[in-house]
Amino acid sequence: MSPTIVIILIVLVLLLVAAIVFGVRAGRRKKLQKTFGPEYDRVVGDADSRAEGERELLERQKRHAELELRPLSAESKAKYSVAWEEVQIQFVDAPEQAVSTADELVTRLIAERGYPTGDYDDQLANLSVAHARTLGHYRDAHAISERSKSGEADTEDLRQALVHYRALFADLLGENPVKSEGAATPDTDPKVPSQKINDHDSDVAGSRPDATSR
Repeated sequence: MSPTIVIILIVLVLLLVAAIVFGVRAGRRKKLQKTFGPEYDRVVGDADSRAEGERELLERQKRHAELELRPLSAESKAKYSVAWEEVQIQFVDAPEQAVSTADELVTRLIAERGYPTGDYDDQLANLSVAHARTLGHYRDAHAISERSKSGEADTEDLRQALVHYRALFADLLGENPVKSEGAATPDTDPKVPSQKINDHDSDVAGSRPDATSR
């Protein structure tokens, strides 16, 4: 076999290997984007490189696979549904306390499903694998809750926090946490003392909910 043919064969093999590697990476990237949705862009954007960001997402999947996640019993689902309705009722007279209660309720639900709840960032990372579509809601709710502690959130902000908390709550619960007739929450207009949070305010299957009252 002539040296020229050997060189051509080597080049072809290298091209084939490169194509395989590219295909594997492209397939992995597409799978990660499908699994993590907007979280993929967030993590990759914060990383020094796309490869580093994707390694972080793969590591999240590995840690998630090691968790002992548990489904909720029918009794637990009923208990949490009632508790959420009570949070909405509480909002009428004590919106700040209601948001704080909602945060505690969501944290308890996260723990009961088997997720660690010690560190907030780790909590987000663990939830991002199976609940990426509602993770943005949780971030927004948590941010408003933190502002509320320092008195920097008004009633409308708090109402939106409750809607955001509800999105992750429903996702973890696996069903709508409250009935369509719902409980009332206060409007920012003092002439309208209360309003209902409609079940469709929180579209857990897609984009963030419209916080506008109905």
